[in-house]
This record gives sequence, C-alpha cells and structure tokens, in this order.
Amino acid sequence: MEPIRQVAMLCIGRAVMFGAIAIALIMLSFSFNPALAFRSGAITTMVMAGILTFKAVAAPSQNPKRTEVWLNLAERFRPRNPEARLIFLTILREVYGRFARASFLVACGFFAVSVALVALGFDMDPFAVATPVIGLARQ
Repeated sequence: MEPIRQVAMLCIGRAVMFGAIAIALIMLSFSFNPALAFRSGAITTMVMAGILTFKAVAAPSQNPKRTEVWLNLAERFRPRNPEARLIFLTILREVYGRFARASFLVACGFFAVSVALVALGFDMDPFAVATPVIGLARQ
C-alpha cells in the first residue's frame, strides 16, 4: 500500500501547497504591519487545518473512485475488494491528518510570532499616523 500513500502525499500535498501560497499572499498584503501579517497567517492557516481535519474525518465515508488519489493511482494499485478499499480510505485519512497536524503547528508558530511582535511593540495602528494630522488641522 506504499504506492497509495505516495500518491496521496503528492495529491494532498499539492493542494496544501496552493493553500500555503494563498496564505503567504494574504500575509504579504499585510506586510505594513508584521504582527497583523502573522496574525492573519495564523488565522488562515488554522482555517486550512480545520478543513483538512474535516476531510480526514470524512475520508472513510467517501467513495474512493471520486478522489484525486484514485485518478492518479496506476490501475494495478487501485483497490478492488472491500478490505483494500478500507485500507485506501484509511491511508487517505492518515495523510489528511498528517497535513492537518502540520498546518496546526504552523498556525501556532504564526500566533507565537504575532504575540512576540506585539510584545516588542511592532503592532502599529495604521490610523495612528493620521490622527495627529487631523488633530492639528482642527486647532
């Protein structure tokens, strides 16, 4: 069953990579405030971990023929009997769980960096710069 695991790691890993690129672009859009960038990265990575956890829980109840792993798997490695299908779905659940755990750990790291940046004073209010100018105009 090692070919199934390799194909599952490839397919699910590719999907997680595209999600990570989207998260990196969101974080880049908040680069004016590093604490906010890491906080947004933590929240979106936590959402990705939640989706992967849901997929891991739902994996045993899905039809193996409707998965991307099934389509990319060579014909000779596709499970034919019910026991092999159960093993296939168990492997899918394990791989989804592995990526969900990794995403959760990355999100915790992002939260830790965000908290450290706030503690060091890098969390600036983007409107704090405009407030004194408005205050001077009114005087």
